[in-house]
Amino acid sequence: MGQRNIKVVLAYDGTDFVGWQRQPNGRSVQGVVEDALARMHKHPVHVHAAGRTDSGVHAVGQCINFITDIDSLPVEKFALALNSFLPRDVKALQAEEVPPDFHARYSAVRREYRYYVFPSPSPYPHLRRYSLWVNRLPDVRLLNAYASCIVGEHDFSSFCSPSDPSPSKVRLIHTASWFPEGSQLVFRIVGNAFLWRMVRALVGTMLDLEKQKADPEMMRKILEARDRSAASDSAPAWGLFLHEVQYE
Repeated sequence: MGQRNIKVVLAYDGTDFVGWQRQPNGRSVQGVVEDALARMHKHPVHVHAAGRTDSGVHAVGQCINFITDIDSLPVEKFALALNSFLPRDVKALQAEEVPPDFHARYSAVRREYRYYVFPSPSPYPHLRRYSLWVNRLPDVRLLNAYASCIVGEHDFSSFCSPSDPSPSKVRLIHTASWFPEGSQLVFRIVGNAFLWRMVRALVGTMLDLEKQKADPEMMRKILEARDRSAASDSAPAWGLFLHEVQYE
């Protein structure tokens, strides 16, 4: 049988998962997807993912790739076939055949995350898994002033977990902005790659600074400190979505 490299775009509700990466104890997205592919192929299949989302983080544009030896299934029907083996909280949105050297993680050039905030005097129960509730509308102009400080190439040591194993904490941020979307406030960030818990640390710090009505220069000073203790606590996982992964 011939082998094909298949790229699949996934969406999932991260609430009931320990994260993307397979864990010895706990339900992972990777484990669920690989188990579904194993049932479909009748042998183990390993997948590569563009991003390793944490426990509770969602996705509408996670990209994976894997090698298949099923040559009788047209690629345009691959997502539908895979979905018949997947649970309700993980679904394949689309599939395509890609070159043999394509790798979901290492071939990616940009990743986009979005964080959702729901400003309202009272929380809405149906949004509790997918957005952070705050009891008032933050000053969007001020939030965007903070966000502008992180655009460009910077060392983001102040905004990542101390356990992040990356040898370099330098990342390139192409876009970072806040905007209203319906009843919610959205933080959109696009970068070449992200450190562990980086987006949540940025969101938590910006919201904290906005409460204090701090000058945007404070955000710049926190960034330049290269010290996690200089920033605020991370925003909770449930408001974060891996929105899109871009390739050349």
